[in-house]
Amino acid sequence: MAVTLTPVPRFPMVRPGDDLAALLIAACEQGALAPADGDVVVVAQKIVSKAEGRYVDLAQVRPSAHAESLAVQVDKDPRLVEVILGESQRVVRHRPGVLIVEHRLGFIMANAGVDRSNVDPDLGAEPVLLLPRDPDTSAARLRERLGAHFRSQPAVIVTDSWGRAWRRGTVGVALGAAGLPALMDLRGRSDLFGHELRVTETGFADEIASAASLIMGQANEGQPVVLVRGLCWADAAKPGASLLRTPEEDLFR
Repeated sequence: MAVTLTPVPRFPMVRPGDDLAALLIAACEQGALAPADGDVVVVAQKIVSKAEGRYVDLAQVRPSAHAESLAVQVDKDPRLVEVILGESQRVVRHRPGVLIVEHRLGFIMANAGVDRSNVDPDLGAEPVLLLPRDPDTSAARLRERLGAHFRSQPAVIVTDSWGRAWRRGTVGVALGAAGLPALMDLRGRSDLFGHELRVTETGFADEIASAASLIMGQANEGQPVVLVRGLCWADAAKPGASLLRTPEEDLFR
């Protein structure tokens, strides 16, 4: 089985209120790419957030006493800390330069995904960008529009780049997914020697997101959409939220 990853070329800058699906369809057509049944369209979180207008201007933020106190401990702008807390359920760990939180959607991540990189400077005095409000819904909407236009059934993944607790370096992960099993349950299947798999679950959407991240890059590459072709799966579709451990399963909570 050959798997190919192709960037959607010349994708335009995205601004609040843009019809992201229309931009994606136009870019695919200009690049002679037509998402087909079984293809996966991997979309960077940042352009989804931009289209959804998920900006906050730090110049308009008044930090709380809690944010002021925590900002001293983590050596960050108290206004930024206030925005991070507003997107979080709780603070998990912190030290100077590091603030790990449980995002309102359940993700354990640095800074609740609030980001200043590749953010249009003319959208506020000091703009920062938040994660999409509901990445699974965002993925499903894009999939519906792509499917209707190209008369096919591609899957869609919305990705972000995360650090990891036990390893250095960021990797691509799936925030949202539609049309594929984000989590693939292999329990009950056999290995090469006939042994039954008892605990194996595969983060299928995360693996695809990480592969696409190699093409997207992290700096000024300007390639926020990747078309993945050649994968196959038989499991029923599961959203990105299925990748989250429940509190009962989390040994570190």
